[in-house]
Amino acid sequence: MCSRPTLAAVIITYNEENNIGDCLQSLQGLVDEIVVLDSFSTDKTERICRNNAKVRFFQHGFDGHIQQKNRAIEKCSSDWILALDADERVSPQLSSAIEDFLNSNPVVNGAKFPRLTRHMKRFIRHGGWYPNARYRLVRKGKSHWGGENPHDSLIIEGEGTRLKGDLIHLSFSDLSDQVKTINYFSSIVALTRYNKGKNFSLLRMLWKPISKFLEIYLLKRGFLDGIQGYIIAVSSAYSTFLKEAKLFELNKLETDQPSNLSSSLYQKTRKT
Repeated sequence: MCSRPTLAAVIITYNEENNIGDCLQSLQGLVDEIVVLDSFSTDKTERICRNNAKVRFFQHGFDGHIQQKNRAIEKCSSDWILALDADERVSPQLSSAIEDFLNSNPVVNGAKFPRLTRHMKRFIRHGGWYPNARYRLVRKGKSHWGGENPHDSLIIEGEGTRLKGDLIHLSFSDLSDQVKTINYFSSIVALTRYNKGKNFSLLRMLWKPISKFLEIYLLKRGFLDGIQGYIIAVSSAYSTFLKEAKLFELNKLETDQPSNLSSSLYQKTRKT
């Protein structure tokens, strides 16, 4: 009888001491190796990782989410790769589904599954946050990270399938953490879009935040998640507004870059 294919989990980290331990614990009994690519954390992340016998710990300076995640999967030696963030946990149901999938001698190159996010002390099941299934389990050498930083996604070659069981996402520690993340990520998106040649549009800045709120709160039934659903819809509209407003700064006011981005990592590259 053939043994099942080997499985590696891969995680990129930076100062994740409050998350990484539980993430690693959720992988026990499922994976054969855990590859952690760290961006030179200054907290206890490295110590926690090195105390786990299955972890292979590496460090590399951060140069973008897509770049770092592609670099990390190249370090895996297993047949299959399970890509996680430090604030995610593999539920027991998902762990069993992955085990059954690998034992089935799969012919596809990837598997997607739902991600269930907990935010402001509630699991969010509407507003486009759930099931929001994405490919996270892929055959080695048959996928790569793409998309637009920081909103990356795994792109597979050929066919994929879908598994049952939730990937638990603990998301933001509180609303202030979410606002901080929105401000940071919107700066990355605005600069990325500017460098790709996108210009500011007053019409987009006026209309898109409104349409985003209506999409999340009404069309995708975010109202069913109570006050948290309303807060998420407003926050998403605010994020949409910030992306366009920062593009206005870059495009019309000719600022060098958003002030909350490191000049060593994020720069204007578009020729005017």
